[in-house]
Amino acid sequence: MNEKALNQSDKKISSDEYSRGGDRNKPAANRWHNLIGANITVATGSRLQGHKCEIYVNDMRVQMKNNRICYPDVVIVNTEPVFTDQNFDVLLNPTVVVEIFSTSTNSSNKTNKLENYLAMDSIRECLLVKEDEMRVEHYAKQNAKQWIYRIYNERDDVISLESINIKLSLAEIYAQIKFRQAEISSGAVN
Repeated sequence: MNEKALNQSDKKISSDEYSRGGDRNKPAANRWHNLIGANITVATGSRLQGHKCEIYVNDMRVQMKNNRICYPDVVIVNTEPVFTDQNFDVLLNPTVVVEIFSTSTNSSNKTNKLENYLAMDSIRECLLVKEDEMRVEHYAKQNAKQWIYRIYNERDDVISLESINIKLSLAEIYAQIKFRQAEISSGAVN
């Protein structure tokens, strides 16, 4: 998971500071992380063509309720995007956020970040995708205080992202990813 603010003290940087080379602390993503991010982007993007949704990959900053900044791996906006200023580099109203993480991800950082996402009014769905095993955790908002939590961990599992009206299979998300010498082939879902 890529996040600056929750891994540091309460130090926040402005858009101007960022554009002048502000601190990011974003670790480099490995091969599997990049493949999974690309797979999710291609699969969702192909289904959203012609819709009003916008997809941002890797470096779109999202400002959470507490003014902390994070860097989701994939962000989808299903409405007119709202930004903090005319630089259009800090998003305020994501609809779906996707985080790709590994076993080595600090669990308290993952929990803090998830809680911050779930507290945002605009977020309708959150996917936590493991890069080193076939597992996707899906949080779907029912109302301000209720979320449905689902775990998908089988190749044939299909995730319904109701907020953007598409479905993704784990076979698509994990295409080209090898787990214990078993290769997962791509299988599109309509």
